[in-house]
Amino acid sequence: MALDPEQHTTGRRRVLVAPVTITPSKPLTPSHLKGLLWADAMSRATAAVADVTFRYSPTSYHRTEQTLGFWEFVDRTQGDTDYAELSAEQVGELYVGYRAAGERPSAEALRPYADAVEQGWVHPASARVLALWAEEYARLGLRDPGLERHQPPRFGLDEMVERLCAAGLGIDQRSAGGPVYLDATRYGLPLRRIVTSDGRPNYLACALRELLPLAPDFDEVVLLYDRELDPDYRLLERVFTAGGTAVRRVPIGRVPVDGRILSARHGGWQGHTAGALLDAAEPGHSPSALRLGMRLYFIAGLGPGEKQSFRKDLLHHAMGRAERLLDGAAARDGGSAGPLAEAVGRHRRDHLYVDPYRLTSSLLGRGRPAPDPKLLTAVYL
Repeated sequence: MALDPEQHTTGRRRVLVAPVTITPSKPLTPSHLKGLLWADAMSRATAAVADVTFRYSPTSYHRTEQTLGFWEFVDRTQGDTDYAELSAEQVGELYVGYRAAGERPSAEALRPYADAVEQGWVHPASARVLALWAEEYARLGLRDPGLERHQPPRFGLDEMVERLCAAGLGIDQRSAGGPVYLDATRYGLPLRRIVTSDGRPNYLACALRELLPLAPDFDEVVLLYDRELDPDYRLLERVFTAGGTAVRRVPIGRVPVDGRILSARHGGWQGHTAGALLDAAEPGHSPSALRLGMRLYFIAGLGPGEKQSFRKDLLHHAMGRAERLLDGAAARDGGSAGPLAEAVGRHRRDHLYVDPYRLTSSLLGRGRPAPDPKLLTAVYL
């Protein structure tokens, strides 16, 4: 069950913000940026009205076949490559090649990698990508959740399966050489295999290892994810609510480029990566305007859906708008408009978390007063 808020030393409710993680095998794309900026603004704004824990651990998801298969592929095809000198785009091209090859490595081939992950090892290709992401996080003003730290999930795979089965939500056929299923069929949801018969966990199994032990300690768990993952996140919601935890699912649409939504595994991100966008924007704008402008565009401009294609001209316009908002905030008489909790709290409905779209959109529009400088600093800069 969720903790009683009266048990908290701060007297405030507890919120766990858990966005979907990105596989460290590619550059950050507009779709990635949208999700990261959305989650960052949500957690920082909600921190004004609740105790927030932001959980984003690449470590927890390294054991997926998607990641381990890529590592095995580059070791087999690239030899002794010095990944420390590669760009995220160059690593991404290798990943595109891996997915295009369509090869599915055996469990035996992946086992050494899976064992090494449990001990804290990361392949040099992904270590390089994570280091580059950390640099881009700093440029964007994103709070680094520990991209380069070893942050293993509290539950091992076996313990997670045992807990799931004990709750009546799992079917473990491993003793007979079969797979493990997440079984929420009594709630009208489909049976979902989460561990293959040869022991390979999928993304959902990794998410359960990470979040199943954490969820009961919070009054609200907020799951932010790609809309295409909605079936799996409905299953996660059911698992946590069965244990008494309030769950909020926040699906976020991808960002089309030239009218098309492509997975990063297919490429097509050249010229639209986070690094490229930052390099193009930084010379003409202050660091604060860049950070605020990125959020104005990717949160308020694009919104939660996926109808609008990415447009560099509108991103540039958002940077200019950010400069004017910052100037207005600096010139504002009397400083703060009041308590930060009051300013962000009105952008909640029946949930504890603050809606970043409603909050960010409130900064825009003709005739609106200059924004509170305290709000800009706390949430966006």
